[in-house]
Amino acid sequence: MLALIAGAVDDRSARGIAAAVSRLVTAGTLPAGSRLPTVRDVARELGISPTTVSEAWRSLARAGAIQTRGRSGTFVATPSLPRQRLRYAQLGGRVGELGAGLVRDYSTGVPDYDLLPSLTDALRRIGDARLTTSYLDGAVLPSLEAVLRDRWPFPPAQLTVVDGAMDALDRITGTVVRFGDHVLVENPAFPPMLDLLEAVGATVVGVAIDEHGMRPEDLATALKSYEPVAVYLQPRAHNPTGASMTQARADKLARVLAKHPAVTVIEDDHAGGIATAPPVSLGRRLPDRTVHVLSFSKSHGPDLRLAAIGGPADVVTAVTDRRLLGPGWSSRLLQAVLVELLTDPSTVDQIAHARDEYARRRTALLDALDARGVTATAADGINLWMAVANQQVAMLTLAAHGIAVAPGAPFEVSHLDSDHVRVTAGLVRDGYDELADVLAEAAGATVRGSGPRTANHPRGWR
Repeated sequence: MLALIAGAVDDRSARGIAAAVSRLVTAGTLPAGSRLPTVRDVARELGISPTTVSEAWRSLARAGAIQTRGRSGTFVATPSLPRQRLRYAQLGGRVGELGAGLVRDYSTGVPDYDLLPSLTDALRRIGDARLTTSYLDGAVLPSLEAVLRDRWPFPPAQLTVVDGAMDALDRITGTVVRFGDHVLVENPAFPPMLDLLEAVGATVVGVAIDEHGMRPEDLATALKSYEPVAVYLQPRAHNPTGASMTQARADKLARVLAKHPAVTVIEDDHAGGIATAPPVSLGRRLPDRTVHVLSFSKSHGPDLRLAAIGGPADVVTAVTDRRLLGPGWSSRLLQAVLVELLTDPSTVDQIAHARDEYARRRTALLDALDARGVTATAADGINLWMAVANQQVAMLTLAAHGIAVAPGAPFEVSHLDSDHVRVTAGLVRDGYDELADVLAEAAGATVRGSGPRTANHPRGWR
């Protein structure tokens, strides 16, 4: 590889070296994941100063062409996946042409818009919203920071606000994870997060969960086996299973992680105010390395595009500083709207009603499925995780009834003990018995000519 790079360089300036390596990467001559020669080796081969090569490497890293992993070396970055190859793109329901039949799309994972608070009164109270006096103003409105700190599950060293939970995970990951690093996630896990980790070149390891979240014994084994840099958790309303951690489980996980001080904990509390379970965080025991994300999309509106990040100052500061070179800050107008929504008594009552209504819908559908012998979980949030004999056949069966659900495979880090589908139970307002009949039919459907598979091994836990 050293000779390959040297042969491609016709201009031995930093700019020329960077351009030559970039051409090799673009052409595929240097494939993604390739370990590049050391700066000193390249400098010796070209007969130039190591400082010049270091400058070229920095330019390539800023452009995203290469990634440096400290003592492990420098590697060609993994290119972005085309949309059609993303796990995320596989979640949309495809029910085909169903004539005049009513299509019920339970694949989306979005909240019921009729349960979201209106923004009209909040916007009226804000007035003309002259909220920015300088482009270098703080990223978070002081009034919003005060409200966030009051409801944070542990005292964060620093807080910032970004454009939704996935934006938060993207920016935290860019700060904590480098190409080739091992990271631990729940199995099953949220597909866009898995896409994100693949895009940055991380090696993803799934850890089994049960009804209380990640299993401590499996976490301990994975930590010893892989020496990861980060663990990703959903503390409440786990997507897709609905599992929520208890404080006792969080404490057990924290005790396991205490033996591995180099590991950062990244928590995605995506359900926020509509979660039935109380807020829980490993940050109560590991505040110096727990980064907690609190989203308001499910509770107050996806189009607010707001989520808060709180945790160690070094991580949050890195996120805030990097955003100065992009969006700068999340709309202070929307932040002011969120303050109004979080403090207005009538809106607080409305969110409580939505939380109770989602719980009612989950329970009604779970009870109807249980009466038909279908195994499913939906302890919290808006999703239901249902075991099926065959995922593809189940989805086709449901499509024939005008019903779309999300396939379970994109959620799997490694294969589970049964096929699954995810149903957005939060969108099911009524007709539970009718829907349960169709879901039960789909759960037991098998490929013609094959033997039946049991649908009674539903969970990502054992």
